[in-house]
Amino acid sequence: MEKLYIAPANRSPEVDFDFFANVFALRGESYPEDVSEFYGPIINRLKSHLESLRDAKITVDFDMVYFNSSTAKVLMGLFVALDKTAIRNNDVQINWHYREDDDGMQEIGEEFGEDLEHVRFVMTPVAVG
Repeated sequence: MEKLYIAPANRSPEVDFDFFANVFALRGESYPEDVSEFYGPIINRLKSHLESLRDAKITVDFDMVYFNSSTAKVLMGLFVALDKTAIRNNDVQINWHYREDDDGMQEIGEEFGEDLEHVRFVMTPVAVG
């Protein structure tokens, strides 16, 4: 399967999904006017790909500066799908990048990580400046 790349826009993040390598990244800000319209096709494609995987190594990088509550719901659904993928003998690692001075994004990452049982959720501070 080919790559899916969407450049960051005013209200939506960069999407960089390499289905062949099983490396997926969301970066930037996310508060699109229609969350379902933006994320629906992306998440459906990813979920379809994840369902086919067995004994795979999967890396997901989240480097979000800001996202709204609608995006948070999408992310939680994605995390649940990744957790289910790990149950099928896949090695899933989620890297949650946050700015060292952003306590809010750190706390959100920690909360997401607490809800997952089968993936490695790695908190990664990023130096500011």
